[in-house]
Amino acid sequence: MKQLSTLLAAFSLVIVLGYILYSEGRKIDTTHPSNTMETSTSSESEGTTISYDLPSDLYFAGERVPLEIPDVKERLDREIHINVYWHNNTIFMIKRANRWLPQIEKILAENNIPDDFKYLAVIESALINDVSYKSAVGFWQFLRPTAKEFGLEVNPEVDERYHQLKSTAAATRYLNKAYKKFGSWTTVAASYDRGMAGMQRALNNQKVESYYDLLLNQETSRYVFRILAAKEILSNPEKYGFNIPPEHLYEQEDLDEIEVQSSIPDLVVFAQENGINYKILKRYNPWLRSKKLTLKRGSTYQIAIPRNPVEAASITAP
Repeated sequence: MKQLSTLLAAFSLVIVLGYILYSEGRKIDTTHPSNTMETSTSSESEGTTISYDLPSDLYFAGERVPLEIPDVKERLDREIHINVYWHNNTIFMIKRANRWLPQIEKILAENNIPDDFKYLAVIESALINDVSYKSAVGFWQFLRPTAKEFGLEVNPEVDERYHQLKSTAAATRYLNKAYKKFGSWTTVAASYDRGMAGMQRALNNQKVESYYDLLLNQETSRYVFRILAAKEILSNPEKYGFNIPPEHLYEQEDLDEIEVQSSIPDLVVFAQENGINYKILKRYNPWLRSKKLTLKRGSTYQIAIPRNPVEAASITAP
């Protein structure tokens, strides 16, 4: 019994000492943000976390967005604010847009596609040659069968889904085909996510004619609004707090194209013979998927080479 009493006393002492130490540990300098138990974000502490006004009127490819419909307004509201406060992604999206959108605009115009479709590429890939969990590839996120259907070469040595401009031209072929089917550019945009057959089934089953009247799966329901949000933010970056100095934007780089008419057994050697290294060769020609390039009889390829290899070697921006 005496031994039990001793143990209880010792246990009580440990509890008291622990409480004292805990209390002393809580006496920290709360004037320094890093010492507080909970800290607000810098934007909140500076009073800059705000809810932005939506545009009073908005169009996609010349088609009016019916913001008077409550759920349409709320869905746009959500996507704008997600991208405004997804700071790192949106900053780099704006920087890359300066390099790539003028080139994409030209191809869209040449193929009679409304300029607003450049924002579809933005939301599909953030203008990087990404690969999705579904194995969709590149700026326009083509699956292998669809890429081949619309004229892109895909094999172990060449995958033109990674070719930023050729894949843009292929996307215009899809978009023109979809417009012939639907007669609405908004529905065409949604079909890029859901597929033409899927969009037609939804329209037929729900007996409506407008994307904005459809009840869809979450991804397609958000899809056009993500495009609209990208358009709004990239068109008015300062309005949404993105003050990026012009010198921080990524510039289009000067390239020459070498026409290749015969197979290249070693692209590392080919790069060195043209005054660059293999890393730079792959940077400007990501569609080359092997260290060799085999040409069929009568075929040719255009390989891009930077005009100033020294500058190209020092570039680190994505």
